[in-house]
Amino acid sequence: MWIALILCLAILATNVVIGVYVERKLSAFFQDRLGPMEVGKWGLLQVFADLLKLFQKEDIVPLNAQKRLFLLAPWIIFISVFGAFAVIPLSSGTWLQGSSTEMGVMLLMGIVSLDSIGILLAGWTSNNKYSLLGAIRSAAQLISYEIPLGLCILSVVIFSSSLNLQEIVLQQGIFSTTENNLFGLNNLGINVSKVGGFLTWNIVRMPLFFVVFIVYFIASLAEANRAPFDIPEAESELVGGFHTEYSGMRWALLFLSEYGMMLLVSILGAILFFGGWYSPLPNIASIKLADWTNGVQGELSGYFLGFFWLMIKSYLLIAVQMWVRWTLPRLRVDQLMYLCWKVLTPIALLFVAITSIWILF
Repeated sequence: MWIALILCLAILATNVVIGVYVERKLSAFFQDRLGPMEVGKWGLLQVFADLLKLFQKEDIVPLNAQKRLFLLAPWIIFISVFGAFAVIPLSSGTWLQGSSTEMGVMLLMGIVSLDSIGILLAGWTSNNKYSLLGAIRSAAQLISYEIPLGLCILSVVIFSSSLNLQEIVLQQGIFSTTENNLFGLNNLGINVSKVGGFLTWNIVRMPLFFVVFIVYFIASLAEANRAPFDIPEAESELVGGFHTEYSGMRWALLFLSEYGMMLLVSILGAILFFGGWYSPLPNIASIKLADWTNGVQGELSGYFLGFFWLMIKSYLLIAVQMWVRWTLPRLRVDQLMYLCWKVLTPIALLFVAITSIWILF
């Protein structure tokens, strides 16, 4: 257990270092500038310089704040994100499989939903009207967008007939537990589950899942407070949103949680729609690309290759999140709620019904 905890902490810390640097470089590229260049070669040490600065900053607590809850709030936010990784399978290896509970998806959603409690506490206990306004906005956004997000996950659960995230991944592998009649290939004598690769991913097995994934991705941006859904942190209106009064390492902890949530929803998206830890390369006749690039299940090669493929898929999704942030303007509150309740939620409900009918035939 301790090994798994240390590994998750290391992944989160490494994710922040990589994420902050890559986002700075990507935003600079989109804006036709260089980004960090002075601290270390290509600015590689800039993130570490920022961390050193944050370590040295004074931890300021507002005079009239409710001190205990004010200091506790960032930890509630962090633990809700960190705790969710206990359910996420990162590879086929024993240490990386996450919880094997049959209710893994429901447990994951329950843990992640605690995030809104920490954000509300952070804003309310700061004794700052701008922080409180940012916290209320955040609660409205997170609770609203959990509905289309949950419905998208429900579509995959119905299709896979399982709430176990490990089982959902295994059904998309070369040793699939279910046979798939993909575009009639099985009728031609081609066993798609043995071909493997991207052909066994849920987004290909059920082609309509492409739309479900788009809805999931948009809702996940809102869950992670990423632009264009960063209204809780609207600097132009609220100075800094719910975390206005935080400084030093507590401020850093809040952004560690944000980047952790980005990684969490990206890994979950890869698991639900893109084959999890399985290679995208299929077996082509005697050329066993899927077998070679998946390694041997149960051995170190399988563990490391599985973790590698899952991280590659996840960071591609994170790169798209960053691309969207530096491309689209922030939504107004009314636009945000309209998109959730009148666009995404009806679409998600429709595809829950379609998926239910699909599995009957």
